[in-house]
Amino acid sequence: MAKAKAKKSGLSKVNQILFIIFCILLVGTIAFVIISPAKVSKVAEGGSEGGSEADVDSAVIEEFQPGTYGGKEFATVDDVVKYYVEVFNYNKTLTATYKEAGETKNYYKLLGDEDLKVASLLVDGKENATINKLVPGIMGGLFKGSPKGLPPAANRDPQYDYRDDGPGGTQLSQLESHLTADDVLACNVKDNGDGTITIQIQPKAAELAQADQDSQGRFFNVLGDITSTVAQITVLSFSQGDANDNIKVTYKGGYGEITVDTKTNEATKAYYIMKVHLDITHANVTIIKDKSATMDLEYTNTFPASDDFLMKSREITRG
Repeated sequence: MAKAKAKKSGLSKVNQILFIIFCILLVGTIAFVIISPAKVSKVAEGGSEGGSEADVDSAVIEEFQPGTYGGKEFATVDDVVKYYVEVFNYNKTLTATYKEAGETKNYYKLLGDEDLKVASLLVDGKENATINKLVPGIMGGLFKGSPKGLPPAANRDPQYDYRDDGPGGTQLSQLESHLTADDVLACNVKDNGDGTITIQIQPKAAELAQADQDSQGRFFNVLGDITSTVAQITVLSFSQGDANDNIKVTYKGGYGEITVDTKTNEATKAYYIMKVHLDITHANVTIIKDKSATMDLEYTNTFPASDDFLMKSREITRG
């Protein structure tokens, strides 16, 4: 029983690591920018507050055009989403034999990698060149990607692909997609001319996305509630309010694409990029008072994972 618990909590551990990365970079950058102001490289255009344009949820992929693609007719966005769900559900039934550390395992046939990077880190609207150089090393030391199934996914093994933080604290299976047309901001379909089509989907923006509870949580491996984690950092406090008042987490602008053999509904490759904007205000770090900071994260999943990634991450080989 203990072994099953360890496996099913894999994604939760990844999310905790993401929180830790954010907190380390945030606290470290606030301190470094204040202590070493001469090394500040530039002020971001528009400052750290963003503005009305930053709040607009805009499509970053092409608009849907009704038509027949790969022998399948798509008249509406609802048709595209329904087919995506069908493909997702089917591919979560497909397994293959792998070797992990010499032991035979049955994992998802289509396994992907995961990667995380900090796209932007600002304090009071400013970025620091020295901190930017340190970020890759910090990330590499804390975040180690592992193979997973199509997102949302908690594991590479179907029998452990569930989470304990579903709606209302329920256990949430990730073997079926619950995505709906109402969750989608934009989508499109492309005929590749070889019997496959590629579907792109961009879910609507969401604040503090939760697993299976909103548009982002039904499409990506979302981070969950970061405010409770940040609130536990003893060196961080707020000059006004608390973590809930001063931390804003926005999921916006990410999308996914999946290439499918329409004769079999089997996915041959896929790519997902989830974009997260974290905004913190009125932060106090020891003697440093009332600072603001923003951080942009990009979390990606690429399918199929390379043989090199499988080996380096978990000593996994195919076949």
